[in-house]
Amino acid sequence: NEYKSYLSKMTKKRRNGGRNKNGRGHVKFMRCSNCGRCVPKDKAIKKFIIRNIVEAAALRDIGDQSVYKSYILPKLYVKLHYCVSCAIHSKVVRNRSREDRRIRTPPVRGIPGRQRQPAQNQNK
Repeated sequence: NEYKSYLSKMTKKRRNGGRNKNGRGHVKFMRCSNCGRCVPKDKAIKKFIIRNIVEAAALRDIGDQSVYKSYILPKLYVKLHYCVSCAIHSKVVRNRSREDRRIRTPPVRGIPGRQRQPAQNQNK
């Protein structure tokens, strides 16, 4: 009985316990893209990368040598799964203060190739 009262008073760092499992009892494991550690799929930090197969420096050279003028090189699509420690170490995610941890909205990301619009003045 004392054990149950002790558990009810333990502090909880995150509302979701660091996972996105909700009602599921078990989820499949993924392997970390960096170190190979087994991580539950809902706990793994996911990063989707779209980039050109050829780097920007060689892109112009290939365009000059190509017979086809309007040929668009294919892109490379990679979904990376990181364990928590690798994601922190490679700065995919950062630790946040207790107040900032409550903010659940995803951060605003800059879309590559598109310039950000300057914020217009609301007091016109």
